[in-house]
Amino acid sequence: MTARLTLTLLIFMAGSLFYSAYSLAQDEPEISELTYLDRGFMQQQRELINDIAATNLGRQFSGEKIRDLDLLQALLDRGLVKPDQTRELQAMGLILGDLLAADLGLNWVIYEDELGRSRALRYADTDNYLFPMTMIARRIEGDSHTPVVAIYDKAYQSIYKIQPQRPFQEPTTLSNNSGSQ
Repeated sequence: MTARLTLTLLIFMAGSLFYSAYSLAQDEPEISELTYLDRGFMQQQRELINDIAATNLGRQFSGEKIRDLDLLQALLDRGLVKPDQTRELQAMGLILGDLLAADLGLNWVIYEDELGRSRALRYADTDNYLFPMTMIARRIEGDSHTPVVAIYDKAYQSIYKIQPQRPFQEPTTLSNNSGSQ
């Protein structure tokens, strides 16, 4: 009886170890480069949000951080992009992501895990990612009134603090300079 119980216990433990190893392997995200279709879709999103800004505010996104963050905020403040406009909110997140990528040296990648496929920003060859496509959308859809500049600052700081120290350079915090937050 003891040998049978020991064998059963060993089989159970072996099965548990196999399941744990399998689960760990499944939890690892798959990272890949943007495809041609991804790049095309992202360009369409940039054009969509640029058209909304140009048509309603007479301005366009330029890649100039302060100006573009202000324009993103203006789209929200004036109700030009509403909480139920997920596509437009994600397009705004793309603009935010482009600014973060330029400032922090991040690269757009495809991040795929058990929850699905996402466009993300990756810091070098590390496991540090930002998901700017939904940074604005999830807050606005959740009725948060967090200023865009504060969203930018939080994302910026999360990557800046893990980067190697740069001589003579202080971290940029826009929300403290602009009086928002």
